[in-house]
Amino acid sequence: MDPIIATAAQALAQGKPLDALNFVALRGDAPGLALRGIAMAQLGDLVRAKGLLKRAARAFGPKRAVSRARCRVAEAEIALVSRDLSWPAETLTSAWQTLEHHGDSINAAHARHLEIRRLLLIGRLDDAEHALCSVNPAGFPPALKTAHELVIAGIAIRRLQTDTARAALARARSSAGQAGIPSLAAEVESTQGLLTSPAARLMSRGTQRLLLLEDVEALVASKTLIVDACRYAVRNQSSTISLTTRPVLFTLARTLAEAWPHDVSRDTLIAQVFRLKGGEDSHRARLRVEIGRLRKAISPLAGINATSTGFIIEPHQNIDVAVLARPVDERHGALLALLADGDSWPSSAIAVALGVSQRTVQRALDALVEAGKVQSFGQGRARCWMATPVPGFTTTLLLPGLLPDG
Repeated sequence: MDPIIATAAQALAQGKPLDALNFVALRGDAPGLALRGIAMAQLGDLVRAKGLLKRAARAFGPKRAVSRARCRVAEAEIALVSRDLSWPAETLTSAWQTLEHHGDSINAAHARHLEIRRLLLIGRLDDAEHALCSVNPAGFPPALKTAHELVIAGIAIRRLQTDTARAALARARSSAGQAGIPSLAAEVESTQGLLTSPAARLMSRGTQRLLLLEDVEALVASKTLIVDACRYAVRNQSSTISLTTRPVLFTLARTLAEAWPHDVSRDTLIAQVFRLKGGEDSHRARLRVEIGRLRKAISPLAGINATSTGFIIEPHQNIDVAVLARPVDERHGALLALLADGDSWPSSAIAVALGVSQRTVQRALDALVEAGKVQSFGQGRARCWMATPVPGFTTTLLLPGLLPDG
């Protein structure tokens, strides 16, 4: 290898993009373009980095398949960091297969981790876990070992497996120390902060308190009947009944659970669930219909009994009833959780990550702009959205990419 290219690649592997640019800033050959692109990505100029990597891939030509594949992997990482979820995933799959076929196991593993992080970002935990099982971290350099452990921790946190997450983060801290890359060590520390920040709010018997992730894990494993306002479900230790597509029934269940062990009057239910004033026969008839639907939906876990003034939720066993909610009540909480990572998101990527239509996302963004909670920049298809994280609260874990080491 050209000694100048080798020196620049080593600087990039150590997280020193400015040192790398001192060697390749004026080079226009394929290896120079590729390293300039990676350096610009490390410096945060993703648009220029993307252009340089595309030029490098073309310059390498079809005969240098490994080099072209490495450029594709770097492009995929830029797409992930910039939340361009429309970037073709099959291109990344083809790239890591090419690298693996030609014996470049380290860059192939890096590509696999990018694929897994994309799955994690859009909430496909089962697929991410399955893909991770096919990656053997033995022989990884310290930086790639750190990325591997961060992915394990990310999956474990979403699965509410705090012991697994802590163990993975301890290994990640050790590997990041060996790698000697400050930004990587900072990412590990940031992820560890998720375990010590309030993740949810528990409401039970008229009181409420904030919970850490380990507290949420313990609650879910207990015998408590939980009305889960984070996932819009009613659950106990062994069963979960989703009400995601039935917002009226979920609101009824949450209102009854917040009042438990007391009942809720009919007028209060009509006002909170239907946003109407009680008293009219038609409103009460509608309430009876929805109560009947809720009673049928959650019958495996609890009953809904009528009282002289209203209704009360009664678990089948002699157990507590609680509501598990986000730390801060917010109508568009899931969207804000995505934006709270500090990165810019196009509305199309938000729609993919949340599994809703882009129009629904746009309406929510418009409401949040009016409330001063998000801001946008760019025009047309290049328009992106950002929000400042809520200080001290855990948001969705979004893992930035590990930059290739050349």
